[in-house]
Amino acid sequence: MSATVQVPALPSVPTRRLRQVVTREEWLMRGLIALTGLWLVISVVLPLGQIVWRSLLDRNGTFVGLENYRTYFTTPALATSFYNSLYISTVTTVVAVALGYLYAYAISRTAMRGKGIFRVIAMLPLYAPSLVHAIALIYLFGNQGIVTTGFFGTLSRWLGTPVRLDIGLYGPVGIILGEIIYCFPQAFLILAVAFTVTDARLYEASTALRGSRLRTFFTVTLPGIQFGLISASFVCFILAFTDFGVPKVVGGSYNVLATDIYKQVIGQQNFTMGSTIGIVLLLPTVIAFIVDRIAQQRQVALLSSRAVPLTPKPDRVMDTLATVYCSVVATAVLLVLGTAVFASLVRVWPYDFTLTLRHYEFRGVAGGYSSYWNSVRMAAYTALYGTAVVFLSAYLVEKGRGFGWGRQVIYFLSILPVALPGLVLGLAYIFFFNIPSWRVGNYLILNPLNSLYGTMTILVMSNIVHFYTVSFLAATTALKQMDAEFEAVGASLSVPFYRTFWRVTVPVCLPTLLEIAMYFFVNGMVTVSAVIFLYSPALKLASVAVVNMDDAGQTASAAAMSILIVVTCLAARLLYSVATYGIQRRTQAWRTR
Repeated sequence: MSATVQVPALPSVPTRRLRQVVTREEWLMRGLIALTGLWLVISVVLPLGQIVWRSLLDRNGTFVGLENYRTYFTTPALATSFYNSLYISTVTTVVAVALGYLYAYAISRTAMRGKGIFRVIAMLPLYAPSLVHAIALIYLFGNQGIVTTGFFGTLSRWLGTPVRLDIGLYGPVGIILGEIIYCFPQAFLILAVAFTVTDARLYEASTALRGSRLRTFFTVTLPGIQFGLISASFVCFILAFTDFGVPKVVGGSYNVLATDIYKQVIGQQNFTMGSTIGIVLLLPTVIAFIVDRIAQQRQVALLSSRAVPLTPKPDRVMDTLATVYCSVVATAVLLVLGTAVFASLVRVWPYDFTLTLRHYEFRGVAGGYSSYWNSVRMAAYTALYGTAVVFLSAYLVEKGRGFGWGRQVIYFLSILPVALPGLVLGLAYIFFFNIPSWRVGNYLILNPLNSLYGTMTILVMSNIVHFYTVSFLAATTALKQMDAEFEAVGASLSVPFYRTFWRVTVPVCLPTLLEIAMYFFVNGMVTVSAVIFLYSPALKLASVAVVNMDDAGQTASAAAMSILIVVTCLAARLLYSVATYGIQRRTQAWRTR
């Protein structure tokens, strides 16, 4: 006799209630998209609009159209700065990309030893403000530098005749050298990634067809990394064109656009000409960005599902050459940073080389350790809030439902900040946030965001926007790698999207989130250009203090503060690696199943 099993009926969900839930979620999603768009409009569009409008006014606020631009390009001293910036950026890009290419090739395509060490050394300049490279060059090749007076001074005494090396540090030579050190790790990183996207079968086919190394290079290697080369060139050009730190320290009388903005705004309080130069500084970066985007759109997939990873084969000659080259470049990087460390530890350069920590006491230095802790706080806030804002924005664009045109607008506005130089962004924030009200016709509209000016909030906001695009693209890439079925299954089970986001999306993308946070923290510590116009006397920052110390002739103290920034960034990176090792193993266990 069989028993009848009664299966309890599942509770039914009224159709009206289900529709209400879906509608409520849709409205929540649209509300978040609207808030994200509003944030980008306030933090990017409106400040940029203010600087464009200000460049069309004279110093009295009267509309003059393009008169300021005519004045700029007809003033020989100002127009020369534009061509100087183009020259510096072009030479720096060519040299930095060439050095980065060879370095990345040596690490990716040879079987030399010590690749991990060489990779770490190449990354060290990323953790230092660009000013520290220029300061180190002064201690090496300046009038009282180690090479200038030390090595050649000894040689002069040995030969009995004066021998002196003058490389013309204070001018284009010094700026180019400093910018190359600043841009080299960026080029290396991009090209190293490009070299990993390689199908070994192409090289096997070239060998089978008896192709020479030169022919293989032009037919296989170069086409495979051409878009990496374009991106590396774009990044290096923008960094060199918009950098403020290196030309500020070793530029001398050789003016560039970045220093011109600083002189016009800080030195002459000429905000009109400062905004005009800012727009001129912005145009080449926008053009370079457009060219890079067009190149990326033409890029096709280089790896198929059947691709075979390329494993370098031992070659004594190539491995030896690669080791020698990487050793020379790594030695140069260590020499520059090591010189800055040594200069911060000696009593009086170059007369008394007794080791001391007196320069780390920052006696008589405005700000001192308070500026250092302000930078640590600002970088931490930037990492925390920047990661949350960027990842939520990327999630709404990539995984959001409905409101398609709104998501496209958010994507465009999220890409826009990469073309904004830090100095232009800082100047735009002055014009937008420092105005108590706007007059529209006969009406006076109060600016509700005016209270943010001079606070930690505006410093954090400017940093988030300044480094927004790279983080946004990283988050978007991570989200694209997730199967869309996660959201589809959640929706079919009537699970709210925010619960799927918190329980599935965030854990899976946690490594990317941590990398974004680290990126924000390091750049928040080392940045100068984005915050130099925005800090207040009560909120001095370490990177800005380095500029002020150098202006005051306290070069050793400036080197000491720079080394503190480097050590902080390295310590944060080490702590990040240790703290996230176990987290990544737990949250990424699904990848190995």
